[in-house]
Amino acid sequence: MTTATPPPVAPTGDHHDLAIALFAVVVLVTLAITLWVGRRGSATEDFYAGGRDFTPLQNGFALSGDYLSAASFLGVAGLIALYGYDGVLYSIGFLVAWLVVLMLVAELVRNAGRYTLADVLALRLRRRKVRAAAGGASVVVTLLYLVAQMVGAGSLVALLLGTNSAQARTWTIVAVGGLMIVYVTIGGMRATTWIQIVKAFLLIAGSVLLTVLLMVRFHGDVGELMRQAAQHSGAGRRYLEPGLKYGATFTSRLDFFSLGLALVLGTAGLPHILSRFYTVPTARAARRSTMWAIGLVGGFYLMAIALGLGATALVGSAEVRHANSAGNTAVPLLALVLGGGNGSTGGVVLFALISAIAFATILAVVAGLTLASSAAFAHDIWAGAWRGRPRRRPFRRRAAVPASRPGEAGDPAEAEPTGEASERQEVWVARFAAVGIGAAAIAISLYAQQLNVAFLVGLAFAVAASSNLPVLLYSLFWSRFTTRGAVWSVYGGLVPAIVLVVFSPVVSGTKVALFPGVDFHWFPLENPGIISIPLGFLAGWIGTITSPEPADADRFAELEVRALTGAGAA
Repeated sequence: MTTATPPPVAPTGDHHDLAIALFAVVVLVTLAITLWVGRRGSATEDFYAGGRDFTPLQNGFALSGDYLSAASFLGVAGLIALYGYDGVLYSIGFLVAWLVVLMLVAELVRNAGRYTLADVLALRLRRRKVRAAAGGASVVVTLLYLVAQMVGAGSLVALLLGTNSAQARTWTIVAVGGLMIVYVTIGGMRATTWIQIVKAFLLIAGSVLLTVLLMVRFHGDVGELMRQAAQHSGAGRRYLEPGLKYGATFTSRLDFFSLGLALVLGTAGLPHILSRFYTVPTARAARRSTMWAIGLVGGFYLMAIALGLGATALVGSAEVRHANSAGNTAVPLLALVLGGGNGSTGGVVLFALISAIAFATILAVVAGLTLASSAAFAHDIWAGAWRGRPRRRPFRRRAAVPASRPGEAGDPAEAEPTGEASERQEVWVARFAAVGIGAAAIAISLYAQQLNVAFLVGLAFAVAASSNLPVLLYSLFWSRFTTRGAVWSVYGGLVPAIVLVVFSPVVSGTKVALFPGVDFHWFPLENPGIISIPLGFLAGWIGTITSPEPADADRFAELEVRALTGAGAA
């Protein structure tokens, strides 16, 4: 057993060549997949939904690949390495969220929508304002998620280069942003899905390898692993007890509850997860995909807990924090030790291999996120709200439903807008949107380099749970839900979430804030979910009961039949 204080394990210059070579291999392989798959189809359905011909197993791997991001592989293990028990709670929240997805939205979304969340709402409401609101919220959520992945990439490559310089992280973020633009503009959903499948397999295989080596190191004695982790954490027994990060004060306990609420409810509102259900041919396949994803994600998070404890036991919390203040490099440092330590061939190879897998993780997730945000902009905001829906509309109103009220879904002025866009134009707009969104993500990431990637993802989950989840659940299950209720629900959750984040310790007032030199925060919590999620539901309810126009019962019946049976689904 290891009992001595862990030595410094930061990689030396001799390690860089192999690691960078493996990074280059990852980039070349993913680019080859993109170019190969991108030539196989250019239709709108290929770009947005990958042709809808993926099997449940394939989509299950892709779903887990989308979900197991840098926050999972780097951030969660890093939080466990720094904060022990409190870090473990992150992994529990991420896993439990999948049960919400499976029970409430997977099949219904697949049947009721076509490409995006706004398609589900449009089946009942068909309002441009609804598409604009839902599309805008989706862009905001995916942008926050993108920032987390790119911050993780900067930390990882800076470690490989043996430097903590801001310049190395900056150029890495720019490079990752450029690659994700290429993946989306050339390959679309089909290429992104295959990249996710390959990445998920590599990620789980790498995690299994590290976990087996770790258990061999401690002869399968989990108790000894935990004792060594507590000893080298700098906090003693408190490392294994609640309160090291959350729980010291009432505010921190409230912050943890807010975070847990966001993690559990946020997954069902993530645009890149919802869009993944449209890549399979049927709702049954969507449900089976989710079940595969639950198994893969659950197994991974069990290993992530072990790896976080292992990083503390063998590397030490102080060394992990020294390499990266947010703990984002704990797993690669653990790989270096398990492979034989600094200067050993095995350590170099394993360190480089795990770092390359982490880099592949980041590249795959940013591609999926960029595709989801560009689709929301092009399909919902540009084509659906500004120019009008494409000529080949995903949903056609039944002849029995009268177009009775101006501005309602059946209104001719709404159904046949002037200047409507073709599907070819829509795909080109999506490609241009990927460039703009990628540039915005790069710019924001440069200011957020000191924040933990799992924490940043927690913010994205909070915004998704506040703006997207209420409107989705209301639309699927509440017959009285109206257009005003939908718009109010989206903005009623989105705006408070963003405002509370801006005036929270995340942005100012602390040493690790985005702007550490100033202090204008007045909201004490780091995660706004406990306030913004109820506000999203409340705003949707108030908007509905005060709406001067009643809900269309016929259209809700149509949605209900389609969502439950799949009749007429795309």
